[in-house]
Amino acid sequence: MKNNKYKGKIAVLITTDSTKRGVFMGFIDPSDADKENLVAEELRMAVYWSTDVRGVLGLASNGPSSECRITAAVSKATIKGVTAVVELSDKALLAWRLEPWKA
Repeated sequence: MKNNKYKGKIAVLITTDSTKRGVFMGFIDPSDADKENLVAEELRMAVYWSTDVRGVLGLASNGPSSECRITAAVSKATIKGVTAVVELSDKALLAWRLEPWKA
């Protein structure tokens, strides 16, 4: 995946444990991918995703659709209680960055 690099970081989908239940997209240092707490840049949260996305892994594979509800990006944040880190496909990253839900 050549297009998902950002300042030496990789684009990923991050999920958090059941008490926090967060689903996020951001850029992380690849060496941090197995940590329970991650610092991520250009971070967005998926508040709601529609059935056409086909679940959390669909957000990593295809990205959000216009029916999804995604927060605005913040420049940097620490995510705690990480349960999964999934590298985004180029297609998904493009969809996240196009922000189709803002139309």
